Amino acid sequence: MIAQTPSPPYYAVIFTSIRTDKEDDYAQTARLMLELAQQQDGFLGIESARDTLGITVSYWRDLASIQNWKQQTDHLVAQQKGKTDWYKHYKTRIALVERDYGFDLQ
Repeated sequence: MIAQTPSPPYYAVIFTSIRTDKEDDYAQTARLMLELAQQQDGFLGIESARDTLGITVSYWRDLASIQNWKQQTDHLVAQQKGKTDWYKHYKTRIALVERDYGFDLQ
């Protein structure tokens, strides 16, 4: 599903990853992270896709909201588990969205 974001400006956190073969609690943790992110002040939406390369883009009102999410206790635990078990490689990018537009065939 495409996230329904407000009019710009807002921020996008782009998380690109390549997984390991380890599954231990990955799916459960991913669901929990989504639930927790949705409860964070400043969260605007999320889009995600995974094949060999995973890309998750979360949208945020401002940089303070992103920083608060990064420091959320359960998210810190998941980040550490990602480094030790779930990811071979990842990259996080933070971008200011200055313009967006779309098309919706009804």
